[in-house]
Amino acid sequence: MDLTSVSSAGIEKRRLKRRVGRGIGSGHGKTCGLGHKGQYASAGARLPSGLFEGGQMPLFRRWPKRGFSHATWDKTAAVVNVGDLDQFDANSTVDMAALKGRRLVVGTFDHLRILGEGATALTKKLTVRADHFTKSAKAAIEKAGGTCELIPKPKKPVRNKMGSKKKALDAARAAKAAKA
Repeated sequence: MDLTSVSSAGIEKRRLKRRVGRGIGSGHGKTCGLGHKGQYASAGARLPSGLFEGGQMPLFRRWPKRGFSHATWDKTAAVVNVGDLDQFDANSTVDMAALKGRRLVVGTFDHLRILGEGATALTKKLTVRADHFTKSAKAAIEKAGGTCELIPKPKKPVRNKMGSKKKALDAARAAKAAKA
């Protein structure tokens, strides 16, 4: 059986690698499929890639590299309207996990915002935990007898790590000066 034959399913199972430079009887001898002379007959010559523009200055090099982007530290918010919260049972807690369970929030987000817009008003008493509430959303939740719990923001990191060491050195210098 020939290894390049087609299987019963009609799909090639295995195709042998093209062996070049093995004599004229192989069909890929002498010039090995590279033609006679010319730029691409030489070893090391590569055909132009999809980004090659025929010698014109490539778009990537013409494009301005100046500018600024918030993308490295921007945070994305999941936005939910008060009218959508009416799907939950009365006296239940609504947070990011509960919203993802009901598929009201799909994807990954850094924080949750509750807006006061919605086709219907809230009719059930709910405990809603979110990072931000608009005034109208807070009023609608509290009007239905529910509560709004703000998720506390993380503490800012201490930036001046040398501050305590510097104060200790200053105090030691002052004590040394007082002795002298």
